[in-house]
Amino acid sequence: MKKLFFVSALSLFSMSAFAQDDAANKLVVDQFRKDKEKSDKDLSDPKSSAKASFWMERAKLYENIALQGSEVDSSAAKTSLEAYKKVVELDKTKKGEPGKSAKEAENVIAGGEGSQLFNAFVKQGAEKYQAKNLAGALEMFTAAQEINKKDTLASLYGGIAAQQLDKKDVAKEQFEKYAANGGKDPSVFYGLAQLYREEKNFDKAIEALNKGLAQSPNNKDLKAEVVNILLASGNESKAISELEALAQADPKNIQNVVNLAILYDNMQRTAADSVKQLSAKMGTGSKSAASLTKNLEAEKSKIEVYDGEVKRIGTLIKKQPKNADLKRQLADVNAKKKETLAAIATMEGEVKTASEAAQSSASSGGEKQLADLKAKQKDASDKAIANYKKALEIDGANYDALYNLGVFYFNEAVQLKGEVDNMNMTEYQQRGKEIEGRVCGKFKKAKPYFEKAIQAKDEAEAKENLTTVNGVLEQFAAKQVACVEE
Repeated sequence: MKKLFFVSALSLFSMSAFAQDDAANKLVVDQFRKDKEKSDKDLSDPKSSAKASFWMERAKLYENIALQGSEVDSSAAKTSLEAYKKVVELDKTKKGEPGKSAKEAENVIAGGEGSQLFNAFVKQGAEKYQAKNLAGALEMFTAAQEINKKDTLASLYGGIAAQQLDKKDVAKEQFEKYAANGGKDPSVFYGLAQLYREEKNFDKAIEALNKGLAQSPNNKDLKAEVVNILLASGNESKAISELEALAQADPKNIQNVVNLAILYDNMQRTAADSVKQLSAKMGTGSKSAASLTKNLEAEKSKIEVYDGEVKRIGTLIKKQPKNADLKRQLADVNAKKKETLAAIATMEGEVKTASEAAQSSASSGGEKQLADLKAKQKDASDKAIANYKKALEIDGANYDALYNLGVFYFNEAVQLKGEVDNMNMTEYQQRGKEIEGRVCGKFKKAKPYFEKAIQAKDEAEAKENLTTVNGVLEQFAAKQVACVEE
């Protein structure tokens, strides 16, 4: 997450009117202390405290303390606001309408023309922030917003203080006010998006970034974060679309191109996994039917054996009609034949069910779905390779592009080798050598990318993969397998 920098609010105000030497400043501060002591003492006088004029003087005194002498009272702005509110309460005409002083106080409280109370709150809020009193700073900035509801300064600093206090809901509220009032700082919109992202409110995070882009249309950080959040939310297709636009707008930005390649690479891997799963699922029905049919044929072959035994034993019984052992043998053979016939009937039902299931899988769109997945995988693979190579055209020593291309071809080799590993002897004799040559070619194709990646950045992962590739190629050489590069 990007850090939000707090610029001292003191630098935002012209202090030239208050610039004085230390001696003169001490005189001002000492006078403020005397006036404050007198006002605080008069506060307990029922006659004084009942007059609107007393509260007006007190309000202006504390306002000036906040603006020029915070060392006298670091929360003087709060006392000033309370005093102005007391003026509004006490200064009424006979008709119950606000008097002159009340109207003046209302103007100050509302941040009207000539009002300095907002500045007093922001200044003292900034001082509390600099003194690490974050809670006090937040209180001041929040109060300032009540005086000037359209301001962006207090909401900006209020949001920063709340964020550092880990009051995330308050920070979001403050930053949203900043945005609503026309704030333009991109880092604020970035930070607001991060707050929403942390709670997995991806829609609001994107909304915050789009608000920032409305103010800063060319900000690369905001655009890139839109992509990151789309990915975090699982919206890969939209992320690719956004990143395609970024890459097109700034074709020399290598990070955009690499990121786009990685997205397509991830997409093709996901599609490859789906192809594997669906192929296995569709093959299960066919393999099951084939296996059951083979077992059924083996069971049926037993009947022929039993019939031969019945015929043989029957011939012997004709010659020895009183031989009890032969009669027992004949009974045993007939019993076994009966059991086998029953098993055959059961297995025929299982073969029928398995065959129907395999047919159903094929006719229910499984083949089309598999074809679509393979097409999606190929399209994503082609785009991944194209973007990795485009990145290397921009910077031939880019580690991520080199390493990932090596991994891409390495994985293709492993996947192809799986076909060889699953072959029976007959299949291997027919086409095993040819596929092994292609496997060797894929590993050979991956090798230079790992070598160049190591030259670009000395990383253990690239070294380990290169060691594996070299070992595999040595094994193929020992078997005298010719590598076929495609």
